[in-house]
Amino acid sequence: MSFLASPRPDAQDAMQRLESIYGVTPVDQADIIIALGGDGLMLDALHAAIKTGAKVYGMNLGSVGFLMNEFTENDLPKKIAAAEETHIHPLRTFGEDINGNRFEALAINEVSLLRETRQTAKIKIRIDGRDRLDELQADGVLVATPAGSTAYNLSAHGPILPLDSRLLALTPISAFRPRRWTGALLPHGSKLGFEVIDPHLRPVSAVADNLEFREVAQVEVEEASDITLTMLFDTGRNLSERILAEQFKN
Repeated sequence: MSFLASPRPDAQDAMQRLESIYGVTPVDQADIIIALGGDGLMLDALHAAIKTGAKVYGMNLGSVGFLMNEFTENDLPKKIAAAEETHIHPLRTFGEDINGNRFEALAINEVSLLRETRQTAKIKIRIDGRDRLDELQADGVLVATPAGSTAYNLSAHGPILPLDSRLLALTPISAFRPRRWTGALLPHGSKLGFEVIDPHLRPVSAVADNLEFREVAQVEVEEASDITLTMLFDTGRNLSERILAEQFKN
């Protein structure tokens, strides 16, 4: 087990106590990464797991903790052995900025296109090579995975997706035109293309989880089906159950 903690003092203290009990293992040599913090730290741990193939077990020492289990110091190996596995696929995004520089990134929750200035973003949307929306005028637009559908996507009034739905959520952010367009549900194998209209006048950034690319001209997004991440949850508290329960909260 390797322990990864947020900068919060309580998380750092917990990591020191746990390492004194269970030992210290580098992240790149671990079978299990124990993430101590909130959902942001869980995303960091999952990105680390992409490189190593480790399973990730989170314990909540943050503010939200939707993706986390309850914190405990006792019998941690036993709890991990009894945990339920949830398998997810990230999104792969690649594109080009206005200067012709190429970029590529992976996102576990969502890929967002966001206006950089007071000017409304204007974005053309293409699905599987076919133009579907010639011009979206909005603060932006995002593509969310089922695992990320309860995060920024939900705040933007997007749908909550069950983990086994094999869908992606395409959700506008404060859409101005078309005024009544509320987004779309897409098959998980869809290839999405975004073209920024007049990107010099109306600059747009692309954000893959917490990695940002400025002044983008075009962006493509698809599921990285070749990458599988494993999250561990305490019995009866798996991510599918949490996503279902979230739909019945006030």
